[in-house]
Amino acid sequence: MRAFIIAAMLTTAIPAWAQTAPSATEVAAYQGLHLAAHNGDAAAIRALAAAGAELDARDASGRTPAHVAAFASNDDALRALAEAGADMNALDNRAYDVVTIAAVADDPELMSLAIARGNRADLITSPYDGTALIAAAHLGHAEVVRRLIAAGAPLDHVNNLGWTALIEAVILGNGGPDHIDTVRALVEAGADAAIADRDGTTPLQHAQRRGHSEIAEIIEAGG
Repeated sequence: MRAFIIAAMLTTAIPAWAQTAPSATEVAAYQGLHLAAHNGDAAAIRALAAAGAELDARDASGRTPAHVAAFASNDDALRALAEAGADMNALDNRAYDVVTIAAVADDPELMSLAIARGNRADLITSPYDGTALIAAAHLGHAEVVRRLIAAGAPLDHVNNLGWTALIEAVILGNGGPDHIDTVRALVEAGADAAIADRDGTTPLQHAQRRGHSEIAEIIEAGG
């Protein structure tokens, strides 16, 4: 099973067990804080919180209103929830937090807001026991990567596939400008290019095998 998952990821560059935003059916059933978060209604959030609404109530997929606000990219709603005391480090049923949701969505402003409001940049998230940094590196979201690094995200965390952020940026990236910038940010920040995957292949070797010459040069220069 593991080999199948890895092959699928390498072929499609889409993570298995991906995050799942609320469906139209789920949204139609939302009430209270979940509905206000989806709609970006900060005034309703403040009123509901003042009336004693459960700030970290869960929908059927384990999403809190903060998760819903993140999926909808509603900064004002997320801010209102945080100010009311919502748990900014809550994980949904797939083990995603607001920061990782925003990182995958390439939403650096909402992500930085979540971090400023207490969402840790070093949480272990996703079914892969990864981090927001690994997810962002995989997708080549360079600005998100830079902000996570600045916020203290662990550069060399190894997920349960045996990959670091740098490895994912190389083997799941397309070698284009976004992944080049991502690799540069990681290398300049001090990511350890000597950490190999479970087959003993380093990020440099992966880059060379894929013909990603500029990425290989960055890794070599950083080493």
